[in-house]
Amino acid sequence: MSSDYDLLCFSHLRWNFVFQRPQHLLTRCARERSVLFIEEPVFGASAPHLDIQRHPDGVDIAVPQLPHGLSAEEVFMWQRQLIDRLMTQRGRKPFVLWYYTPMALPFTRQLQPMLTVYDCMDELANFQGAPPMLQQLERDLLSRADLVFTGGHSLYEVKRWQHPRVHPFPSSVDVPHFASARQSSHAEPAAQAEIPYPRLGFFGVIDERMDLALLDAVAAARPDWQLVMLGPVVKIDPATLPQRSNIHWLGGKSYQELPRYIAGWQVALLPFAQNEATRFISPTKTPEYLAAGKPVVSTPIRDVVRPYGELGLAYIAADSTEFISAIERALGDDSTLRQQKADGWLSQLSWDRTWGEMRLLIEERAAQQAEERSRTGRVLFASGPLAAARDSSTPSTKSAGKPAGKPAGDELGAP
Repeated sequence: MSSDYDLLCFSHLRWNFVFQRPQHLLTRCARERSVLFIEEPVFGASAPHLDIQRHPDGVDIAVPQLPHGLSAEEVFMWQRQLIDRLMTQRGRKPFVLWYYTPMALPFTRQLQPMLTVYDCMDELANFQGAPPMLQQLERDLLSRADLVFTGGHSLYEVKRWQHPRVHPFPSSVDVPHFASARQSSHAEPAAQAEIPYPRLGFFGVIDERMDLALLDAVAAARPDWQLVMLGPVVKIDPATLPQRSNIHWLGGKSYQELPRYIAGWQVALLPFAQNEATRFISPTKTPEYLAAGKPVVSTPIRDVVRPYGELGLAYIAADSTEFISAIERALGDDSTLRQQKADGWLSQLSWDRTWGEMRLLIEERAAQQAEERSRTGRVLFASGPLAAARDSSTPSTKSAGKPAGKPAGDELGAP
């Protein structure tokens, strides 16, 4: 098959929200071809239009701009019209559809890509505020997808029974970026400079997946420890965050800033709650912490326990007493031996490698379909004309739950 194709991605997460899996993968894709990242709408425009801006990473970010006061049906209708207009303008060049959210399906069913990929990075239906139709739309997307990738092994074990071509791609890491935290030349960020030692740090989205009671218990039991919490607070009331003199809520920081902060920590934390929202998460920060040279203490998140806990690369603790004990061990561990073991594991991981393997699967599957189409004369693309013929069975957008377009992070977050 020709490798000359574009990629259109539909995401529930905004590009500039938190730099994570979509950004790592699609910036690498953009080195090879045109990538258009289509976000949920924002409201307040005088007339519907697409605002498209080129990001410095080479990805084009498209944001539907819609007027206030539209119904759910009108929101979907206008998104479909804007996408159709865009596709007419771009001509007949082959393209791959790449979904992070099934909620984009109602306004993209009409598209006829060479291939459809569902990169399932979380079980989104388990998240707080998930739209009621999300599960049905995911079933529809799985019936149309040519390939399904999962963000971790526990998610793979569920999705593998729902589609014939499911491939696990757990969280990877940009080792050089985070390994720069080991350099002694880092200037301490001003927001962290006055915080005493020892520092226990976390970065990421702070939402219903965070075990706030655990954090409060650790801080209360060990007032000499300083808990440094980096990240945006979404979907939960900031007033519910525990407030103690040794808990420091510093807000969101850019991906570029993170190594400077981590450099000043003694232990890195994964204080996730045990609930439905965390059942299938595969935190990207686990290998990032290790690349930064920090010992990791985590609650028993399945994709952290296996492989990191089993390999001795992370301390696993189920409650506050165990968590405190694990932090004490982490503060006194042999950092040289730990880092040698961690670096051996990290040598197998990179986002470059992950993207390369995904790209190969895309091109192999497209070549298989082209060969079958040539041999049988049948149209085999699940997302092509045969799928378009099925649109008469499309669920009504009246039952699609909340209108698309609520800001990402208020709707569905990321670990």
